Amino acid sequence: MNMAGYWKRYKKYLYVSETLGLTIDISRMRFTDAYLTKMEPHMQKAFDDMQRLEAGAIANPDEGRMVGHYWLRNAALAPDKNTKAEIEDTLVAIKEFSQGVHKGAIVSEKGKPFKNVLVIGIGGSALGPQFAAAAVGSPDDPMSVYFFDNTDPDGMDFVLGQIGEHLGETLSLVISKSGSTLETRNGMLEAKNAYETKGLNFAKHAVAVTGKGSKLDKIAVAEGWIARFPMWDWVGGRTSETSAVGLLPAALQGLDIDSILNGARQCDEATRSKTTMENPSAIIALMWHYATKGKGVKDMVILPYKDRLSLFTKYLQQLIMESLGKEKDLDGKVVNQGIAVYGNKGSTDQHAYIQQLRDGVNNFFVTFVEVLKDREGDSMFVEGDFTTGDYLSAFALGTRAALTESARESMTITIDKIDAFSLGILIALYERAVGFYASLININAYHQPGVEAGKKAAGAVVTLQNAVLNHLRADKTKAYSADDIAKAIGAEDIEMVFKILLRACHNSGRKVKITRGKTITESRFQYMG
Repeated sequence: MNMAGYWKRYKKYLYVSETLGLTIDISRMRFTDAYLTKMEPHMQKAFDDMQRLEAGAIANPDEGRMVGHYWLRNAALAPDKNTKAEIEDTLVAIKEFSQGVHKGAIVSEKGKPFKNVLVIGIGGSALGPQFAAAAVGSPDDPMSVYFFDNTDPDGMDFVLGQIGEHLGETLSLVISKSGSTLETRNGMLEAKNAYETKGLNFAKHAVAVTGKGSKLDKIAVAEGWIARFPMWDWVGGRTSETSAVGLLPAALQGLDIDSILNGARQCDEATRSKTTMENPSAIIALMWHYATKGKGVKDMVILPYKDRLSLFTKYLQQLIMESLGKEKDLDGKVVNQGIAVYGNKGSTDQHAYIQQLRDGVNNFFVTFVEVLKDREGDSMFVEGDFTTGDYLSAFALGTRAALTESARESMTITIDKIDAFSLGILIALYERAVGFYASLININAYHQPGVEAGKKAAGAVVTLQNAVLNHLRADKTKAYSADDIAKAIGAEDIEMVFKILLRACHNSGRKVKITRGKTITESRFQYMG
């Protein structure tokens, strides 16, 4: 196709919303009008499914739950008065608590104002807050935000090292719906130990965001934590950024949570349109379906050309892959659905994996994300009439053109600027695109059985490790091979036993010594305590 043909497609299919400051260009995707016509009945079904979901239907049949993250930015949509009141009351409580912290009415154990926030969570309980903090945070924010988002001891030590001597002025937010998520539990215990090592009472610096009556809720009540905020079973972690999960850390950091909610609410309104090509989330979902043939046959590459959006890809990985990566459809048929998501910020990619995207295997489609406003104020000219922002745009447009020349498909999402309002738009835009696409391929986007399977498997490893170490401790005079221990404790997975032993001898607190054999797998292990 020549440039005139691309310009014609651009004008024909361009979605523009002046209200949202949003455009979506799908002209470089090679769908036909016949495809749009064929998909229209399916899109109308998706609109009806979404309407029922927002009205309070059981949209997560596996768990018998409603799916209500859309109510969070418009409580009037909630299916009953109690739910509406809980949403509104929680928002008021978030604002009042944050203002109390900022004004010094809520202080640390030693009476000092809180300067930092340590968010302890994982997955949706961390990715959303991290994305928001990076996208619209500022050096002038009243509080600095740090994260424990894994159960990696060295990672937590690094964060604590950054906080340094200011731990006593740090407010810890522990975020877990059930209170039993092991990574978050471990982060909480590590944080508690760090406070106590400095002679501080963790409870006097702790806030819980959790389900009512959960394990975490009970701990917070028993220990007298500063405050508790609710998580509801009708909000999944990956769609929780406009709940207390995302709004509380954002408000404490000093972000404009009303603008985040307003952006999400206005995007929700735009994406309720039942005219497919006037609905931005529907357009995105259709392009996913076209590119992947509704079966995930191509990967999704997200290329945000803005440093502030560098975490957008990580955020979307969870939202999209956890929602759409399913073994079975709603009829119980094995379909192994999903779309793999990866990416990195531009123009970093010009020097990374764009080479393969341009010339290698054509197993992907690209979503460019561009921001029109470069910065607050004017930019200097680095060469002729070109600013650094002009070069960033040139790399984006050039990469798009280079991919098109090589028959690689792409779409482009453009927003006017990065602020709290546009952040809310991006969150809502993709949340509903996921919902529409799930309807098109007939899967439940709101459960995560694979994640639960991983947790169960990890629990089995914990049980095995206890058995391995207990066997070592039972006779300190003997050294055992992995085969010896596996046989003694009745473990079939000898490799797993070996890997547990190998880790143990590399961590001094375990007091396990390794004596190397002819090969590392023939090594013997002995408890030296």
